[in-house]
Amino acid sequence: MSELKSICVYCGTGEGTDPAYVAAATTLGRNIAEAGLSLVYGGGSIGLMGAVARATLEAGGKVTGIIPRFLQEREVMMQSVTELIVTEDMHERKRAMFERADGFVALPGGIGTLEELVEVLTWGQLGRHRKPVVLADINGFWRPLVDLLEHMKSEAFIRPGFEIDYHAVGRAADIVPTLREACKRATQGAQLADLNRF
Repeated sequence: MSELKSICVYCGTGEGTDPAYVAAATTLGRNIAEAGLSLVYGGGSIGLMGAVARATLEAGGKVTGIIPRFLQEREVMMQSVTELIVTEDMHERKRAMFERADGFVALPGGIGTLEELVEVLTWGQLGRHRKPVVLADINGFWRPLVDLLEHMKSEAFIRPGFEIDYHAVGRAADIVPTLREACKRATQGAQLADLNRF
């Protein structure tokens, strides 16, 4: 696990019904820039996606937008990002986002946000990465998913050795510190494991 330098944010192309969602996206974007980190996101300019990217840029941060060609119009591709990558399909987009990020955040969103989040959680469960994942549980948005994961665990579909590793925070201001601390712990854990091999 490396030092936290870039954060991938999954989120909706809508704003949702609660103004707290846009406020959280804006706070997160500003905090990413102020922490000297860069944002990796889906490349659109609408909804929470646009809010987090604009806030990062306005605070002087770097933003990489990654968008599939077929979504350029639907998600209203943001031309003003620092780096814009147009992919051929969703699989290439998700892979590129994964490779450029040191940690992941799921703001409120729809089925696409859920699918991206669950995929990165699954990769972690299967040992394909140690990058931290944070659920931005703004006003309890992700509570139903957390309950479902606990239900899966209680029914023995999530078994010892295959735990789902994530952090849930209720305030946008806690996201960057939580990711930084998780990266630090993961790095220390990896170093300890290396030492124990000798």
